[in-house]
Amino acid sequence: MTKPITEIKRYPYVKNDTLQGWDSADELILEHMKTLNLTDKKILIINDHFGALSCGLKEFNCTTYTDSFVSMMGVITNSEERIRPLHKLTDVHGLFDYVLIQLPKNMSYFEDILCHLSQHLHAGSQVICASMVKHLAPTSFELLQKYIGSTTTSLAQKKARLIFAAFEKSPTQSPYPINVKIEGFEQPFTNHSNLFSRDKLDIGTRFFLEHLPRGKAGKILDLGCANGIIGIKTKMNNPNATILFSDESSMAIESARINYKKYFNEEAEFYWTNCFEKQPESTLDMVLCNPPFHQHNTIGDFIAWQMFKDSYHALKKGGVIRVIGNSHLGYQIKLKKLFGNSKIIATNKKFIICEAVK
Repeated sequence: MTKPITEIKRYPYVKNDTLQGWDSADELILEHMKTLNLTDKKILIINDHFGALSCGLKEFNCTTYTDSFVSMMGVITNSEERIRPLHKLTDVHGLFDYVLIQLPKNMSYFEDILCHLSQHLHAGSQVICASMVKHLAPTSFELLQKYIGSTTTSLAQKKARLIFAAFEKSPTQSPYPINVKIEGFEQPFTNHSNLFSRDKLDIGTRFFLEHLPRGKAGKILDLGCANGIIGIKTKMNNPNATILFSDESSMAIESARINYKKYFNEEAEFYWTNCFEKQPESTLDMVLCNPPFHQHNTIGDFIAWQMFKDSYHALKKGGVIRVIGNSHLGYQIKLKKLFGNSKIIATNKKFIICEAVK
């Protein structure tokens, strides 16, 4: 029996959570799919936030792909472990009749997806994208027309809309990952498409690089590592330390793994997970963190707070967490609430770097 969309929960589950695990864009896709004969059709679901699409269509021949660990766990949990998504675009095989995409915020990632899709579609294939109207970027139409074919749209319902594109183009190789040269580093950084600030070094990370520890040993975690630049620079500053990398994006972990190997022959530890959840207690000596403040299109400090709690759990007594964030986010206050102490290491016009000791 198909689970009602209203029973789809966010991952990780939070009691009395005011945020729901589905939106009107999910509803609109599922209502449209009910009008089609899906017998003997192959369906690919991409960027399913917490499993509303995968669970709603589980009686059909569906494959689900997501780059997000949180989304993957949402799909697994809501499907009661009946559905296990792919997490690498290169693991998608075969030809699909329908492709359903919850439009990502990152248009480079969307372009990468469409290029890979173009190799798994036939002349009768249809791509159906869904988005809340307020998040619908004009670039999404341009990319669909470039790689898939001409587009049409549904009427807006409950502030959501569908975009339809029939496959008319030829298979195209993706331009990703890209290699980006960063001042102060000999080797270019390999960045997959779903990384934050994949085309250049963002100003927050640039400031953080100037205030990383030196002369440390033990285990140091680059939490929310993206392409791994913070962990790599930390290893350069602290050759006796063991570096760990953690991110909820599979592409981020793959990028960090590739980039670390360019500089060091020894192994590091890589964790594709939500923040640093369910890891052993009291094993880390230091955590370095630049928390994101959005998940999909939901903005808030809930990810940062989870990162801080996971860090507290994983740090040894006397271990240190060092965090960078926009000044108005007040991370130094949140750290003091959790750790009982905090201090500001450095500031500029936009950012604060602070730390706390367990």
